[in-house]
Amino acid sequence: MPRSRILALWLPVVVWLAVIFAFSAQPASGLPSVGFLLRKAAHAGEYAVLAGFLWRALQGQWLSRRAAYIGAWLFTLLYAASDELHQSFVPGRSPSPVDVGIDAGGAAAALLLLALYLSFRPRDRHVAK
Repeated sequence: MPRSRILALWLPVVVWLAVIFAFSAQPASGLPSVGFLLRKAAHAGEYAVLAGFLWRALQGQWLSRRAAYIGAWLFTLLYAASDELHQSFVPGRSPSPVDVGIDAGGAAAALLLLALYLSFRPRDRHVAK
């Protein structure tokens, strides 16, 4: 596989991991004051995006769709857990197993929606003449 293809597949994943890490590194006093539900929706959303990027990268590496779904979800779950651990070292922040569950749920929802979309998407059919 050409290097440019690998970069195109994995660069969004790496950038998004860095974005999540940067948000988690913010002390509690540096975070905007937003409502509880909005914060939890943001958690689910950022990990939904990560799961989509991971699925795309894994699928692009010639994994089956099923293996890409499982790999993307498992990696997202592990990163969510490591992110909560990271937050335990940030002033004013604390780890939350509930947030890991919300993150995993956001990832699962994104992957489920992707699977549904792909199962109903019309396929190109080439008819041999």
